[in-house]
Amino acid sequence: MIVLDLPRLVADASSAHLTVATAESLTGGLLAASLVQVPGASKMLQGGVIAYQNSVKAAVLGVPEFLLAEVGSVDPQVAREMALGVCRITGARVGLSTTGVAGPEDHDGKPVGTVYLAVALDNVAQAYEYHFDGDRALVRQQACDEALSLLQQVVAQVREQNL
Repeated sequence: MIVLDLPRLVADASSAHLTVATAESLTGGLLAASLVQVPGASKMLQGGVIAYQNSVKAAVLGVPEFLLAEVGSVDPQVAREMALGVCRITGARVGLSTTGVAGPEDHDGKPVGTVYLAVALDNVAQAYEYHFDGDRALVRQQACDEALSLLQQVVAQVREQNL
């Protein structure tokens, strides 16, 4: 399990003038809730979208319908489009997205534990693939922890560039 200092992460993002938004499918709001539990999160968190259904991914986040029809929701390009979309609609500089299979059954031809996370910074998004073990709750928590770790890396990168 990843151990993050969330108050430090929020403070560092705020001091770097980074705004953040989340686009969550797999984690269903867990990622935004993790940030919101920290006092001062309002200085950096713009908001979030829980896009559990493909219709919401398309209509709200702007994920192309043809992409969802072709590859399904559990895909790195879908994760990238979600991260970019949430930046577009909230005005955040950083977007984090989560999509994957928490179980108990496979989905879109992908096995339980397959997760794609994406982080967008300044309109450029990168997706990452993970394969987690455990039950539904554990897969979701591991995805949330990894997404926060990605945010921590982006914040460190931006802070270093600003020095």
